[in-house]
Amino acid sequence: MSGVEHLRELFGLPVVTFQQKSEEADPPAADAVAWRIGVDPYDMDDEGGTWEDRFAAFLDTVDPSAVKALVIGPWGEVYDDPSSYPVGLVVAAAHRLTSLEAVFVGDLVMEEAEISWIEQSDVTALLTAYPGLTTLGVRGGTGLEFPPTRHASLRSLSIEAGGLPAEVVRGILDSELPALESLDLWLGVSNYGGDATLPDLAPLLSGTRFPRLHHLGLRNSELQNEIAAAIGSAPVVARLRTLDLSFGTLGDEGAAALLEGQPLHHLSSLDLHHHFLTEPMERRVKEALEPHGVRVDLSERCTPWDDLGAEGRYTMVAE
Repeated sequence: MSGVEHLRELFGLPVVTFQQKSEEADPPAADAVAWRIGVDPYDMDDEGGTWEDRFAAFLDTVDPSAVKALVIGPWGEVYDDPSSYPVGLVVAAAHRLTSLEAVFVGDLVMEEAEISWIEQSDVTALLTAYPGLTTLGVRGGTGLEFPPTRHASLRSLSIEAGGLPAEVVRGILDSELPALESLDLWLGVSNYGGDATLPDLAPLLSGTRFPRLHHLGLRNSELQNEIAAAIGSAPVVARLRTLDLSFGTLGDEGAAALLEGQPLHHLSSLDLHHHFLTEPMERRVKEALEPHGVRVDLSERCTPWDDLGAEGRYTMVAE
């Protein structure tokens, strides 16, 4: 999964990996960092033990009542054992992690597991257990479940996948999340389970969902041109401050549809990086938006594989 890195920050806090046998004389305060808990079954230098052992040691070492952010790293052989294992342990610790506001499930990079290998689960269990959670992130779409749920506090939701199932997209958009301000979905490709279509996104684009939404990312999609065209007339755009259509197969046709649609001058930023635009279209996008103060990211221009034109375009992350 080229382009995917370990989290460096969550909930505005730097990510620090919990070391069971830390040699630090002055470890960080429980609420000063986002704590990453992970075990590598193939690393001979790892401290050993299971994710449950590591998590138990963490709860006994720091002040769990002060922890604000938690990052779930590898929990073993993630292609066999679903994330319900670590998620269940975090859910069971809700009476101790009383200040927890942010969780990220599946902080793995390519050397640990391809994104499509990560076996996920029903992550809404975290929302049920933590009514004060404001930030939830997930990496991996295989086995992921997100049945419609209601949560009054969630402000940021991000799902990173090489293929995001339509059922998950529909579950998110059927959820009641009145505080949601930021939604970032990596839709992925059909070969890896990304079977969501434009009709699945219709409730979101209509502006009838998530009244406080001001950031929208519809990223890493092989439907990026169709999405850009739909954005051109989508009512939700009027209340956005930032729009992210990066990592996908966007070409000149999609960019043109975006510019020919409703004005985007109210945006503070438009992220299109990893794209297939020609230089003339890049100039057209910048000339249309940058004089109005919109920051446009057009970095990482890509070339289709084997000069196949649109058929050779590829997303940043798939397998």
